[in-house]
Amino acid sequence: MIAMIARIRPDIWTVVLLLTLTVIAVLLVWPLAGIFTASLTDNNSGEPTLANYARVLGHPFFQGALINSLIVGAGGMLGAALLGIPLAVLTTRYVIVGRDLLATLAVLALVSPPFIGAYAWIMMLGQNGFLRAPLADIGISLPPIYGFFGILLVFSLKFYPFVFLLTASSLRTINPSVEEAAEGLGAGAWHRFFRVTLPLVFPAVSAGALLTFVLSIADFGTPSIVGGRVRVLATTAYNLFTSEMTGNPGLASATSVLLIVVSLVVVALQRWSVGRRNVAGAMIRRPMPTRLGPIASVVAHAVCYAIVLASSLPSLVVIYTSFRKTSGPVFQPGFGLDSYARILREVPQVISNSAIYSLIAVTLIVILGTLIGYILARRQTIMAGFLDGVLLVPYVVPGVVMGLAFVVTFNVRPLEITGTATIIVLMLFIRRLPYAVRASASILRQIKGSIEEAAVSLGAAPGHAFFKVTLPLMLPGIVAGALMSFITAINELSSSLILYVGRTMTMPVRIYLSVLDGEFGTAAALSTILLVTTGLAIYAVFWVSGRNENAFV
Repeated sequence: MIAMIARIRPDIWTVVLLLTLTVIAVLLVWPLAGIFTASLTDNNSGEPTLANYARVLGHPFFQGALINSLIVGAGGMLGAALLGIPLAVLTTRYVIVGRDLLATLAVLALVSPPFIGAYAWIMMLGQNGFLRAPLADIGISLPPIYGFFGILLVFSLKFYPFVFLLTASSLRTINPSVEEAAEGLGAGAWHRFFRVTLPLVFPAVSAGALLTFVLSIADFGTPSIVGGRVRVLATTAYNLFTSEMTGNPGLASATSVLLIVVSLVVVALQRWSVGRRNVAGAMIRRPMPTRLGPIASVVAHAVCYAIVLASSLPSLVVIYTSFRKTSGPVFQPGFGLDSYARILREVPQVISNSAIYSLIAVTLIVILGTLIGYILARRQTIMAGFLDGVLLVPYVVPGVVMGLAFVVTFNVRPLEITGTATIIVLMLFIRRLPYAVRASASILRQIKGSIEEAAVSLGAAPGHAFFKVTLPLMLPGIVAGALMSFITAINELSSSLILYVGRTMTMPVRIYLSVLDGEFGTAAALSTILLVTTGLAIYAVFWVSGRNENAFV
């Protein structure tokens, strides 16, 4: 009998798997099921109904928001591709001085909060922006920053690094003999690029474009700051939620479900498109960058630095603005530390809140994410495959939707935790968990399992072998995943904006509210602190990953 019990006793990885499934069920599946249920519930009677969906799909107001979201997503995706693909081709195919600097600045633009870029472009191209008059003097007339122009400008310059990094990584693995063969057959440079090179890197390009589309339609801060009268699904869901707080958020939930469906459809289309284009090349030798002629080299350098400078300009403007003298919300001539003194005097808790919440969430993420990463990399089972698929959900579900789902689910007894720091930490944990999981699984696939098997064969228990042998080898991947989780957690706005109360306000929320209130000095100082923190974390990721910028995507 004792022997039988010993045989059926689960090992440590079975326990970890059960714990993971429980966490995902409570913090992901249950909230999303709750918001789906709320979307099917009548706001007044509480009875099951499809009226919310009928209204969302049938009313011109909501139809306009859906169409605008698709325009914003497609426009941001197209803009990111038009910037990212040329930058990737130029920096991988030709000798570009300062290529590493360009990649670093592109990554910094990628991980900085998009709403900071929106706020900076208002200062540059708003009605009284300091760039609008000089541009008009030389004959360059730009549309108003408020509306589609501002949203697409911010998204294109914010998300192009996804396309750039993924495409550049793919271009570096193409066998040069393929392109050389096309050239030998008489194909010109443009013909070779569109008929040979682009199909080979299409999976990478489409993956970057997919990320851009999903993040563009999910973003809340940018459309709400520079959108003007342009309504998108994310801002519509938030506005509906704030108007339905006293009852069942049926319309907000139905809008949120529609936002999820749009994201899932785009993911499915991207995977279908990649599957149809099953183009691959054998990697025999890496392509070497070639030197351009003097004129072509100047043009190539100008294009590369113009793209990266344009994406870095918002951060530079924010930092510059933070050191301008202020009198209350009004800027004065000269420079000083007035804005920093003001935030330390009036809202020091938002800085500590952001740091504490992010660090607690990252600690939980590292512990569970490392163990889950081991299961995905070492346990090729049906359940591990299911878990791998489920962990894609936090990438697809917008922050506004997850925040709303948490309010719907955890606002009733006995788990009534809305308005507390706990709900924000749990939100950051479940939304950023995939970063640590992917990083851990990736580094584990580079470590031979035979090392751990040797320890087990010498009598070590599986758990002991993991902690003593495998875990030390995983540290670079664990640290990189933790830093990426921290970067994205401390910059989280959309879900925090729904979940916060006065005492749990974070830096992104305060920046957003300060911009809406016209307190640009306070917003600039807090944004600078956020940018410096993010920049230091980026440097740490570069150092840990061996200067591999692809660690960010």
